[in-house]
Amino acid sequence: MADPPRGRATEILKAVGEGDPRAAEQLLPCVYAELRTLARALMAKTPPGNTLQPTALVHQAYLRVVGDQDPGWNSRGHFFAAAAQAMRRILVEQARRKAAVKHGGGQRRTDIDGAEVAIESPGEDILAVDEALELLAQLDARKARVVELRYFVGLDIAETAQVLGVSAPTVERDWRFARAFLYDQLTGREPEA
Repeated sequence: MADPPRGRATEILKAVGEGDPRAAEQLLPCVYAELRTLARALMAKTPPGNTLQPTALVHQAYLRVVGDQDPGWNSRGHFFAAAAQAMRRILVEQARRKAAVKHGGGQRRTDIDGAEVAIESPGEDILAVDEALELLAQLDARKARVVELRYFVGLDIAETAQVLGVSAPTVERDWRFARAFLYDQLTGREPEA
């Protein structure tokens, strides 16, 4: 079965936003392949040891995004941005659960076959990125949205500009700043004045 054209997804998203109950049923089959690709890309950026599968991530994110009373999506890009944000939140929540004291907290696991290699906690990187992104959002929400759309959703500069309603050069500047800011936060360097 061929993937439905992008225009069809936009039509269905508009109908969902207008409250058409049948449209929500048509939405998942229409966008499933793209959401699964997005989930695989996001999960490829997580450390080894993650037990969540892309299919489960897609379904959980879809329920969060479509479960809203009035999603208010104004475009296909807006929907996928919301889906990517939901997926990121799910991965962060999972990392926090795994790092919780009742799950061993900061304890390292050791292979029972006697190997000397300890397995790092899979959520540390995800939590650090989330914390740095939250700090960026407090300083400049648009720059944080640029990161979500570019890094997590995979939109290019032009698509990101369209979703945010700004020019492509503005997105390029925001992207350069955000990458430098996140690098500084994640490596412990002090931002240059």
